Amino acid sequence: MKFNTKAIHGGQHHDPSTGAVMPPVYQTSTFVQTSPGKPLNPDYEYSRAANPTRSALENALASIENGTRGLAFSSGLAATDCLLRSFKSGDEIIAMDDLYGGTYRMFTRIYKDSGIKFHFVDMNDMEKFQSLINENTKLVWVETPTNPLMKLADIQEIAKITKEKKILFAVDNTFATPYLQKPLDLGADVVMHSATKYLGGHSDVIAGALIVKDEALGEQLHFQQFATGATLGPMDSFLVLRGIKTLHLRVQRHCENGEKVVEFLDNHPKIKRVYYPGLPSHPYHEIAKKQMSGFGGMVSFTFASGKKEDAIKFLENLKVFTLAESLGGVESLANHPALMTHASIPEEKRKEIGITDDLVRLSVGIEDAEDLIEDLKQALA
Repeated sequence: MKFNTKAIHGGQHHDPSTGAVMPPVYQTSTFVQTSPGKPLNPDYEYSRAANPTRSALENALASIENGTRGLAFSSGLAATDCLLRSFKSGDEIIAMDDLYGGTYRMFTRIYKDSGIKFHFVDMNDMEKFQSLINENTKLVWVETPTNPLMKLADIQEIAKITKEKKILFAVDNTFATPYLQKPLDLGADVVMHSATKYLGGHSDVIAGALIVKDEALGEQLHFQQFATGATLGPMDSFLVLRGIKTLHLRVQRHCENGEKVVEFLDNHPKIKRVYYPGLPSHPYHEIAKKQMSGFGGMVSFTFASGKKEDAIKFLENLKVFTLAESLGGVESLANHPALMTHASIPEEKRKEIGITDDLVRLSVGIEDAEDLIEDLKQALA
């Protein structure tokens, strides 16, 4: 199947008992057994281990990312946490220097006393990256494009190194989505999604996902998920699965609108710099062209004045864009990373990686592009 067909049919089956086209919401905690230890259906005993609605979503996740197994979690951070539970004191993890604030917070504050050592590096500095690898390195963690500076990492080039060194390689594919980028096909071992964002797509659910190539790793992660309990409920699973069925249509429009918004911002006298991988001026534009089929709907920019006050005033005056955290929904959202999504990153670290106080991040939705541009125009005025 090609992607558009996979998004609707991949890994999916009509309900065997009723013929329902969409999987029912199996709102049950447990399943009947015909004799002790003999469930009526061998796949289902207790919903923390497996639930038919969640299974339908997990099959769809594996299909659209070309993986062997998908796992659905109660949030993107729960998915990340499940993967990190694979490591122990003395292990080392190399991560991208520009990360979602919640990921950075988990790495540096939750796991800081576990004995796991984290290194944060620009993944385009291959010499620096390789210098950090040693016998204790167990995981490389990458976002591409990154949140919020839209940095990219060459997945294929990193995968060559991790395979040679036998290091696990995970990619947060939330911004790109599997419609635009396939990390597993490019050599990664694990893909993570905050399914709250583009996969769900309607700002009505919190969810996360892991998708893997190796079946043994998938089984290990499923055990960790089962044993720690951060599973996705059946109603939320249904909502994400419904969102996936229109993912290709929505992301196509996100890309179209994103490019129009970027063209407007890039030519506006009050804007200093626009961060968008589709711009030829973007430092990693060639990587984006190589590993992505489109450039997405996420855009960040700074002001010519460099003033935090101008960013705040702009955000307060938006009328179509909604000032809120999160991204990837059908509606356009605007965010101030330093005060909102990345406030948990220390100020000196934010400045070091380039998250300035005048930086604004936009999640460009699927409204009429002309209305979005008019809104930006009046807010800038």
